[in-house]
Amino acid sequence: MFLRSNLLAHGIGFGDDDHSTRFFIWGQDRIQGIFGLTKKGYLMAQLPDCSPEAAQAFAGRIAGQIVLGMTGAAQQVEMILDALGLGQAGYRLHHDEPLYRLDLGEIPEAPIPFRALSEADRSLLTRWFADYFEDTDQAKGQEARDMASDRITTDIKSGRAIVMLEDDAPVAMAAINASVRDQVQVGGVFVPRENRNCGLGRKVTTAVLQKARSEGANKAILFANNPPAARAYEAMGFQQIGWYRIALLQTPQKVLS
Repeated sequence: MFLRSNLLAHGIGFGDDDHSTRFFIWGQDRIQGIFGLTKKGYLMAQLPDCSPEAAQAFAGRIAGQIVLGMTGAAQQVEMILDALGLGQAGYRLHHDEPLYRLDLGEIPEAPIPFRALSEADRSLLTRWFADYFEDTDQAKGQEARDMASDRITTDIKSGRAIVMLEDDAPVAMAAINASVRDQVQVGGVFVPRENRNCGLGRKVTTAVLQKARSEGANKAILFANNPPAARAYEAMGFQQIGWYRIALLQTPQKVLS
């Protein structure tokens, strides 16, 4: 999904955006695998047969490149990181999350109040996003706050993130992280600590999916960071289709050939 979304949004090769991507194709008579390296240094792949030869070839092509991490199908990511010489590197986050899919025809029709982010939200959302990065073990302290500021700027510009409203006040947030034609990937679902255990995670996810459906999407995927989130998504009708590996390096690392 991220490979296709980056291609659609930024074309082929590095550009001005951190998500712009170089693509590497494996196969002769047909495409058997695709690898991606973003300008910022994140790796992606779609390699269904988990070919070690393909992973080694990719390692050779990006030898010496500094990378920050990789996401994708769990088995594929594990094999590719080993080929890149990063299997035993230090990671701040390195785990598998259940991957889900849902037909958007199954979500409720009754509208849930929401709006796009705005500059007026910056102070509130800096705290929310910092807590989100800490709760998902992506960053701590000042690093989380710095990442929060960058994420808010990106989400305001993209228009993909929303806040759900109760009595006109923001109570939770969610975003569409990637979209390709009629499919979307949901991310950044977050309920602030003081608003939890009230079913808001399920409601804000429904709200962002209602928005996506109104814009032409008919299928959604997402992955769950914790068991309560997984239970909420399953209650909405999401079906697990696999496992998604998130591997974020502790410090930037050079790829070995």
